[in-house]
Amino acid sequence: MISGISARRRAHLFLILAAAFLATTVVLTATPASAQIQIEPVDPPTFPVPDTSDLPTPGTPTTVPEDAGVLSFSVDLGGDGEGGPPSESIVLIIGLTLLSVAPSLVVMLTSFTRIVIVFSLVRNALGVQSIPPNQVVVGLSLFLSLFIMGPTLSEMNEVGLQPYLDGEKEQSEAYEDAIEPLRAFMFANVGDDELELMLAAEDNTVAPTGPEDVSMTALIPAFILTELKTAFIIGFVVFMPFLVIDLVVSSVLMSLGMMMLPPVFVSLPFKILLFVMVNGWVLVAETLITSFKT
Repeated sequence: MISGISARRRAHLFLILAAAFLATTVVLTATPASAQIQIEPVDPPTFPVPDTSDLPTPGTPTTVPEDAGVLSFSVDLGGDGEGGPPSESIVLIIGLTLLSVAPSLVVMLTSFTRIVIVFSLVRNALGVQSIPPNQVVVGLSLFLSLFIMGPTLSEMNEVGLQPYLDGEKEQSEAYEDAIEPLRAFMFANVGDDELELMLAAEDNTVAPTGPEDVSMTALIPAFILTELKTAFIIGFVVFMPFLVIDLVVSSVLMSLGMMMLPPVFVSLPFKILLFVMVNGWVLVAETLITSFKT
């Protein structure tokens, strides 16, 4: 019975395959020619031929322009292009730049350093650490510096800044003319030893023969070192009278046996009295003003 079933299944499978073969044959023969897929050959792509007429022939030497490989650019500072005054935007940029570097310029290139150090030493010599306040000391030093540097700043404005703003000078020429009065002030107040030190430390093969040959990179630190030395010399002279008062008060207290009483507490009124009687602040300011050579 099992073999009979297997034979029947084989017969059914044979009939199914035969029917599928006949159906496929009928469909292929009934398909029209227009519906059949036709593959046509495709032409290969064509590329443009480069023009080689401008290329040098082999063996011919080539010439390179003189300005080849040189990067050049120009900055337009405004005006009409014929030396006119700079535009308002350039003037605004210059003003903001000066304001940003003004504290450093005031400290390094003017008399501010000497004045503020001397006033600070006077305050310490009196024995009061916070009177007058720092704002008063710095403000007084700033205005005294403006008073001392007034002629120099006015000359710099007349020969450099105003001609540049009026379009009469280029920026390089205006800078060179404006820096000369400042260089003259610094040379008048710089010490020989400090200037020789900076010139010796500077890597120059040719020694300067005159003030015009000294660079600002050597002049500025020499000027600052001179200001520090002069300020401490003046401070030493200011300290001496107050030191004598401290010694006298300490000796009197020791002789009276007042060991527990601080000498500074007793000497402070005498130092303030002496400073007021000799009009100390005016005397120190006059000494500072006359110490500068213009």
